[in-house]
Amino acid sequence: MAEKVLLLASVASMIQQFNMRNIRILQELGCEVEVACNFEVGNTCSSDQIVILKRDLKRQGVIWYQVDFARNVFQLRQNKKAYRQLNDIVFRGNYKFIHCQSPIGGVLGRLIAYRYKTPVIYTAHGFHFYKGAPRKNWLLFYPVERFLARYTNELLVINREDYELAKNKFRMKHLTYIPGVGVDINKRLFSNELREIKRKELGIPENGFLIVNVAEFTVNKNQAMLIRALEELRHPDLYLVMCGIGDGEKALVQYVKEKGLGEHIKFAGFRKDVPEILHASDCFVLASLREGLSVALMEAMAAGLPVVCGKIRGNVDLIEDGVGGYLVTPTEGKDYQRAFLNLFNKKTSALEEYEHMGQMNRQTIRKFGCEEVDGIMREVYERVCSR
Repeated sequence: MAEKVLLLASVASMIQQFNMRNIRILQELGCEVEVACNFEVGNTCSSDQIVILKRDLKRQGVIWYQVDFARNVFQLRQNKKAYRQLNDIVFRGNYKFIHCQSPIGGVLGRLIAYRYKTPVIYTAHGFHFYKGAPRKNWLLFYPVERFLARYTNELLVINREDYELAKNKFRMKHLTYIPGVGVDINKRLFSNELREIKRKELGIPENGFLIVNVAEFTVNKNQAMLIRALEELRHPDLYLVMCGIGDGEKALVQYVKEKGLGEHIKFAGFRKDVPEILHASDCFVLASLREGLSVALMEAMAAGLPVVCGKIRGNVDLIEDGVGGYLVTPTEGKDYQRAFLNLFNKKTSALEEYEHMGQMNRQTIRKFGCEEVDGIMREVYERVCSR
């Protein structure tokens, strides 16, 4: 009889975006996989994508459970309900091990795993405490993660800063650095005709310099800073397209409308054609205040785009300032303006230098590809399964 394994995350979009290959690996190892997450609230993908995810899980023989996780740690009543739901699942499941992700999923998953003496893997997609983080983050999240590390059989971290912190401060059974969740590093061939079609669809002139941002609309993703930077710059040839959904989108759309910026700043919504949009773009920007290791940034690098991003944890693992793009202070609009103008000027008057940045990103990202990540995950799963 196959061993059963539970994959756990606060939201279903984390399963869709980061764990479908993990499911395949576990099934190849002979495991029966089940999934527990919140399919209804807090997801960064559309409701249509959730329907597709459920269909894909069913097709792969994966049983899934709705757990009413709240993404906000302070929603204690809802997370208490989620604990009871998860407890019932694990009590009945008799799992070989649990693989949990996200802060809330990581806390509740490890507490319940300890209760039932079930081995547990925890993937930290970027600790909420980091160099430069608010003091309250260190006071709230650091003690919890340090305490729970002792109940963690396998702690996986996705950037170098988190690895060094965990190695020096935590007492988990086994610590592994894994280079992100894996991206497709194979160069996709798109025609110039497709580039023109996509730019026309987005309302971008043929000679316009297109900056693209792919991120959920939240305070952390910092899109408001980008909008204000371009508003102040008022450059006739710079255009910004933002792909994504989120609670913060409505206010930003209203601001752009009120300021008359709609011709140069556009909201594209949730997109299934991000690779094509990247192909149609001239630069990728990530203004986040905090990241673990951004998949969107890695996909832009794989597409051969120069990058402008904050000089923060995770980003510095990927981008060397002046080589694959520019690292900026994430809260300084002037830094973004200078970086955008530098790239615009390179493309218009030093094309070879501009193209070299994209080539360097393609070369760097090869270390973060799916094959590399999947190999490490297989080793981790095999190690836990053999216990």
